[in-house]
Amino acid sequence: MSSITWTPRALASEAAPAELALWRAVEAQHVAATRALVDSMAEQELLENLLEAAKPAIPAACRALDDLLYTPFRYPSGRHGSRFRDRGDPGVWYGADTVAAACAEVGYWRCRFVADSAGLKTLDAVVHTVFRAAASGLAIDLGLAPLNADEAQWMHPDDYRACRALARAAHEADIRLIRYRSVRDPAQASCAAVLDCRAFASSRGISLRQTWFLTADARCASWIQAGSRPSKAGMLEFHFS
Repeated sequence: MSSITWTPRALASEAAPAELALWRAVEAQHVAATRALVDSMAEQELLENLLEAAKPAIPAACRALDDLLYTPFRYPSGRHGSRFRDRGDPGVWYGADTVAAACAEVGYWRCRFVADSAGLKTLDAVVHTVFRAAASGLAIDLGLAPLNADEAQWMHPDDYRACRALARAAHEADIRLIRYRSVRDPAQASCAAVLDCRAFASSRGISLRQTWFLTADARCASWIQAGSRPSKAGMLEFHFS
């Protein structure tokens, strides 16, 4: 079945309720970068309030959520969009079933950044928060029939047109979750694109937080978990061509 047949009605017929526990890795925000710009905590609070007022409004449905959950729905997409979000499309929050897959997805784009930056050879260790959040709602799974007939399009490493068209149809069908396999994780663990922040029940949706350090060059992303003993359990490494 070709992806052009996936209308909102067709997708709705393939959707089913799902409850997921998803991992996501983001650059750590626990130390405010603005502190170095001011002379006191009072000045920092004033500066933070000014910056907050200049940001896009938090969508009403997201206001009760932790900022780690609502942020992708608050800001417009970047210049190049993402797998399930084109420029001008609604926000999408990406998560993975495993820590490794979440780190592989982020690590790939850090390597791409180094490779595309003239004169830049490495990114020194950057602190990241790796956290797990609960999401639920009506979902479709691109790994199951009949949707998996278009697997080559869903798994394309660079061409996201089919995925973005699918996401727009899913929005119309009030589908909140799209399940798919990671393209960047060597194990191809399952991931999910959260299309609606209402999939996160409340600010209590975050159950675990970890601190990891990411170092990257043009081909390799290396992760070390804070506080872990030197062992494979606290280290992840991904090589990208």
